[in-house]
Amino acid sequence: MSAVQVRSRRLGAFTLHAIDSGIQRLDGGAMFGVVPKALWDKRIPADERNRIPLGLRCLLVETSDALVLIETGLGNKENSRFLDIYGVDNAASAGSGFPDRLQEAIAGLGFSMEDVGVVIDTHLHFDHAGGNTFRDGEGQVRVSFPRAAYHVQGGEWEWAHRANERTSASYLPDNYEPVMAAGRMNLVDGDREIVPGVSVFRTPGHCPHHQSVLVQSQGETACFLADVIPTFSHLPLPWIMGYDVEPLVTLESKRALLAKAVEERWLLVSTHDPVTAWGYVAADGKNARLEEAG
Repeated sequence: MSAVQVRSRRLGAFTLHAIDSGIQRLDGGAMFGVVPKALWDKRIPADERNRIPLGLRCLLVETSDALVLIETGLGNKENSRFLDIYGVDNAASAGSGFPDRLQEAIAGLGFSMEDVGVVIDTHLHFDHAGGNTFRDGEGQVRVSFPRAAYHVQGGEWEWAHRANERTSASYLPDNYEPVMAAGRMNLVDGDREIVPGVSVFRTPGHCPHHQSVLVQSQGETACFLADVIPTFSHLPLPWIMGYDVEPLVTLESKRALLAKAVEERWLLVSTHDPVTAWGYVAADGKNARLEEAG
C-alpha cells in the first residue's frame, strides 16, 4: 500500500478519493492579495521566507462509466532550483519506482495508470496540470495516463499559448503539449458533462477560462473548487489571490458558487488547503462557514 495520504468516501453510487499528492509553498502575500498579513497569518502561518504550505490535492472518482482523475498535481519534471523556490515536496516513496506521489497513490488504491479513463484539468498552471506528463528514467517526457481522454477549456488552451510577462511562469509546455501531440487532449467549450455524473462549469477570475468540476450521484453533489477558492481560508468573498488576473471576476464566481453550495449542500473539495480535504459550507452572515466532513 502507498504511504501517500488518501481520504475516501462515498458520494451516492460513486467513490471519491482525495489524494494528497504533495505540498508546495507559495508567498503568503501573493496567495491572499489585499488581505493584511496580520489576518491571513493566523489561518496559515508563513515560514521564514514568507511562504505558506499549500496542498497539491487531486480527486480520483470511481463511477460506473469511468475512472476519472481531477487535476494531476505538479509532476516530476522540474529542476532543483524550481523545487526550492516553490518549496515542492511531492516525491514518491524511496524505491517505489513511481515518478511522483500521485501515481504512487493511484497504484496504492489498486489501479494502474492505464485504468484512468478521464483526466480533467481545471486549468493548465504547473501546480494543477504538472502531473499530466512525467519524465522517465531516460529523461523523456511521457503522457502519464496514456489511455485517458484529457479535458480542458479551449479558451484556457489558447490563453496558455498567449502567455505574457504576467502569466508565462505558470504555463510550462511540457505539462500539456505532449498530451495534445498524443491525441489525448480534448478542448471543451463552456459548461458540459464529461461522463455521466461528472461535469465542468466555468469559474473565471483566477484565469479567464478556469473551470471547476461537479460530481453528482443519487442526489448528492461534490464540487472540486480548484483555484476559484484555493483553500478554505479563502471562503470570505474578498479574500482573493494576488495571482488572479481578474480578481473582481473571481469575486462573482465565488459568490455564485457559494450560494449554490449552501442552498444545495455541496461537498466542497479543496485543491490547496494544507489540512482539510473537503467539507460543507453554511451561511454565516455575509460569508460562508466551513463544516468539515469525514
